[in-house]
Amino acid sequence: MTSTIAAAATGPDWRERLRSAGLRVTQPRLAVLETVRESSHLAADQVCDRVRERIGTVSTQAVYDALNTLTDHQILRRIEPAGSAMLFEINAGDNHHHIVCRQCGAVADVDCAVGTMPCAVPQQTHGFVVEEAEVTYWGLCPDCASDPQRRSVEAT
Repeated sequence: MTSTIAAAATGPDWRERLRSAGLRVTQPRLAVLETVRESSHLAADQVCDRVRERIGTVSTQAVYDALNTLTDHQILRRIEPAGSAMLFEINAGDNHHHIVCRQCGAVADVDCAVGTMPCAVPQQTHGFVVEEAEVTYWGLCPDCASDPQRRSVEAT
């Protein structure tokens, strides 16, 4: 086991979290979890690159499989802002949403305005049982909003 993976195991107890979800503890899964913990809102290809930096040779398929499995078991959360690649974050079990910069694509977490899940219940559910609501706010990040050159690009 590399020292980086050993260090990952001393952060959040990923090993226990994987086992309690009925999953095997593998180097790619540990590396994916620690990578996403360190840098939230990464696209799959970014996770792949950083996992390779962390543990060396690992197939793209192994990283994608880990992302899918960890999402399926609700250890990771996948967000899909319109027009963007899927992004991944640790599923903290909280009720937060996201704000996305229309210009550069920066993403930040935003607390739910109401604070309980689900924070938005539609008047008509068509028989669905609502479990959560995803809200994405769109705008310009501080850097893009303060850069007149970036704003003029958006206006054209």
